[in-house]
Amino acid sequence: MTVDDFFARHPEARAVHEAVQAAVEAIGPARVRVGKSQVGFSRAHPFAATWRPEQYLRRARAPLVLSVYLRRRDASLRWKEVVEPRPGRFTHHLELSSAQEVDDFVRARLAEAWKEAG
Repeated sequence: MTVDDFFARHPEARAVHEAVQAAVEAIGPARVRVGKSQVGFSRAHPFAATWRPEQYLRRARAPLVLSVYLRRRDASLRWKEVVEPRPGRFTHHLELSSAQEVDDFVRARLAEAWKEAG
C-alpha cells in the first residue's frame, strides 16, 4: 500500500498528513511505512504515525490523528490522549483538523521524538 492508497478519497486527511510529513522531512531523514491502519515514521525505531480516526470512530472530530512516541509524558493539554504502552514509553495522540495546526508545538515534539528514535 502507498500513501496515495491510504489517503484515497480522504483529501482533508491527506493535506494534514502532508504537513506532518513536511515537518518530519525538515527535521531529518526518516523512513515512511504505510500499513492498513497508519502511516508510520521511523529511524532506528518508530517515532510518529498518522492515522484516520474515522476508520475506528463513528464520530471522528478531526480528519487525522498524529501519534508521537516520546520517552516522557508531555503535560500539554493539547494532547487528546497520552498512554504508556510500556514503562518509560509514552504515546501522545493529537487530533489535527488542518495543516495549519502543524505548528511550532507539533514540530518541537516531532523533533524530540525523531532524536530519541535515532
